[in-house]
Amino acid sequence: MERLLMQDLIHWKDDPYRKPLILWGARQVGKTWLMKRFGESCFQRMVYVSFYNNRRIASIFDQDYSISRIIQALEIELHVEIIPDETLLVFDEVQYAPKVVESLKYFQEDAPEYYVISAGSLLGVAIHEGCSFPVGKVDELWLHPLSFEEYLNARGETRLGEFIRDWNLPEVTSFKERYTELLREYMVVGGMPEVVDRFCGQQDYQKVREMQLSILNQYEGDFGKHASPGLLPRIRMTWNAIPAQLSKENKKFFFGQVKTGARMKDFELTLQWLRDAGLIHLVYKVEKPAMPLKSYVDLSAFKVFMIDIGLLGALSELDISSVLLGNDIFVEFKGAFAEQYVLQQLISSTSYTPYYYSGEKSTYETDFLIQRGKDILPIEVKAEENLRSKSAKFYYEKFHPDYVVRTSMAGAVDQGWIRNIPLWAVQSI
Repeated sequence: MERLLMQDLIHWKDDPYRKPLILWGARQVGKTWLMKRFGESCFQRMVYVSFYNNRRIASIFDQDYSISRIIQALEIELHVEIIPDETLLVFDEVQYAPKVVESLKYFQEDAPEYYVISAGSLLGVAIHEGCSFPVGKVDELWLHPLSFEEYLNARGETRLGEFIRDWNLPEVTSFKERYTELLREYMVVGGMPEVVDRFCGQQDYQKVREMQLSILNQYEGDFGKHASPGLLPRIRMTWNAIPAQLSKENKKFFFGQVKTGARMKDFELTLQWLRDAGLIHLVYKVEKPAMPLKSYVDLSAFKVFMIDIGLLGALSELDISSVLLGNDIFVEFKGAFAEQYVLQQLISSTSYTPYYYSGEKSTYETDFLIQRGKDILPIEVKAEENLRSKSAKFYYEKFHPDYVVRTSMAGAVDQGWIRNIPLWAVQSI
C-alpha cells in the first residue's frame, strides 16, 4: 500500500534547509508504517524509538538538551550507530515524552545534520495540556486516512487513479460505472489503512464493519485514558452526536441537540480535545464570501465532520447494502455522506481550507467554499445524479463568481455558470 505523502517526505529529505519533522495524524492512520517505510527505502540506516511505555529511553531527554549527549546515550541504550546525514531518527508516540518534543528545537539549532522525524497520535492533546511546542523550529506534515485516489491504487486500479486528476478526459467518462462502483465501495470501507488492507485481501464487508467498530472502541478507550474525568462524559456525548448532527438538512452544529439546554461554552473544550486528537474536522461559516475568507469566519457557526467516512458509517450503524446500492433506505443521510466524502478529499488531497456560507435565514446554503488563488470557489455537493441546483443558482446570482462547482455522481458537465465535476474526481478541483 503506497501513500502519496511519501513524495512529500522525500522532498523534505532532499531540502537543504529542512528542520526536524513532525508527522501529525490520528491513531490508526498509518504514521508508524509510513515513517518506517520511508526510513527503509530512503536511508542507509534507520533508528526507530517508540516512547510508549518506555520511560528508560525517555529519561535520556530529561537531563538537558545536549544533542551530542542524547545521540551517544541512544547509541549505547539501543546498541546502534547513528551517523549524521545517513541515519533517520524516528521518534514515535512522543506525546508520552514531552521533553523529546522540546528537544527538536535543539536538533534544529545545534545539530541540523541529523534527520529527525517524530509523531504521536495524541500529540495535539499533549501540547494543549502543557507540552512546550518548538514553534518555528520544525517542519510539519499531516497524514490522513487514504484518499479515494490512494484507495484506487490499493485496489489495483492505478490507471483509474491517474485518470481522475484530469476528470474531463474521455477516459474518465467512459469508466463512469466503474468509478461509481468503487466510490460506493470506498464510502463503506473508508480510508483507514488496516481496514483497506484487509478488504483488499478478503472482500468481506462484515469484517470491514467489525474492524471499524474496533477502531471506534479504541478511540473511546483513548477518551477514558487521556481526558480528564470532568471532560470525559461530554466528549462521549459530542462524539456520538456527530451522525445526528450531519443528518440534519442544516448541518450547523447545535449544542442543544447534544444535551438539552447546552450552549457552546459547555462543549468548547470537548470539540478542542477531539480536534487535537485528529478525530474531527470543523468547517466554519463565513459571514460573507470575500477575500480572504479567513477574515470573515464566524467562530460560533460550524459543521463537524469525522476523520473517516467508513467510521462515520460504522458509528451511524448504517446498513452497508444501502450505501453500496445507493437506494433510498438512507435517503436522509445521503447528503451527509456525500459532504463527508468531499470534505475528506479536500483535506487529504489539496492544500485548501474549506469553509461554508449560508444566508441570514439559511434558506440556501453553499456546502463548501475554498479560496483558490485570487478566486473564491463555491462547491455544491449532490449525493446522486440530481443536477438541480437551487442553492448554487442563488449564490451565483447574488455574488457573481466566474462559475460554481457542483460535484455529483453525474459525469463532467459544463453549463457555463456551473460546472459539474464527478464526485470521484473532486480532489482534482
